[in-house]
Amino acid sequence: MKDNTKDLIAIIACILTAYFVASAATVEGATLYGVPVILFCAVVSFVVHWVVAIPSLLTSSEKYFDFTGMIATLLIVSTAILAIFSLGQQASIRSIIVAIFVSIWTLRLGTFLYKRIVKSGEDKRFREIKKSLLKFLMTWTLSALWVFLTTVNAVTIIVLNHQGTLDLFFMAGFTLWVLGFAFEAIADKQKKSFSEIPENKDKFITIGLWSISRHPNYFGEIVLWMGIAIISLPLLSGWQLITLVSPVFVYLLLTKISGLPFLEEKAEKKWGKDKDYLKYKSMTPILIPLLGKKNTE
Repeated sequence: MKDNTKDLIAIIACILTAYFVASAATVEGATLYGVPVILFCAVVSFVVHWVVAIPSLLTSSEKYFDFTGMIATLLIVSTAILAIFSLGQQASIRSIIVAIFVSIWTLRLGTFLYKRIVKSGEDKRFREIKKSLLKFLMTWTLSALWVFLTTVNAVTIIVLNHQGTLDLFFMAGFTLWVLGFAFEAIADKQKKSFSEIPENKDKFITIGLWSISRHPNYFGEIVLWMGIAIISLPLLSGWQLITLVSPVFVYLLLTKISGLPFLEEKAEKKWGKDKDYLKYKSMTPILIPLLGKKNTE
């Protein structure tokens, strides 16, 4: 009963957090069907997740969890673009590029994660979660909040639809996003190729980008959202600055909550007594390439 209460409170907290951020980020005059566009985008994320959660709850399956996040993200971006057209405006080059960036990111990551779970048959994170229907629903609700908070900065850029010339902030953010996306995609590809070699079963990867960071894909993820934030800096005003929570949220999620702590603990259990792993760990920074690298020789 106590756990159910915590899960219910978490669900309510997710909804209220999304509502607060969406209300603060509101772009004056930008509505869709009478609802502020950014709030409408938040609703889209939660509705999509809950719709897919129902059959998933009934079948106790997490197969479409990450895929749902991808669909929700694509629909959020589409909603923002639709809002621009509904206002009789022409989408600016800045809005179009940011929309393309977010769409490319979610399509690559979403399909990558979906193929991975299909191949493995399960997401081990859900083994305990699936034992409680309310906890399972809370996890889908948390994913809806994750999608919204991750994309709200980009969505605000799109809806603001600034028609001015592309400035240095845009150029810097554009470059950072491309570098971050390339870093993440290449790292994922390298690990996938490594794991597909039979001789590498139960081994840890130390080649390519994984030789300069123990989690280069997460580093790339953080960097690309920082790029989007930099693009937004000269456009935001007042409470819209709260949308800068996007890169902060991604960083905290990956480094403090479900990313690094989970994977580092898993690696420690598996290879904690392996001398080669201990050397790799001591020589290779956990996240930022080359930062804090030690020379143990």
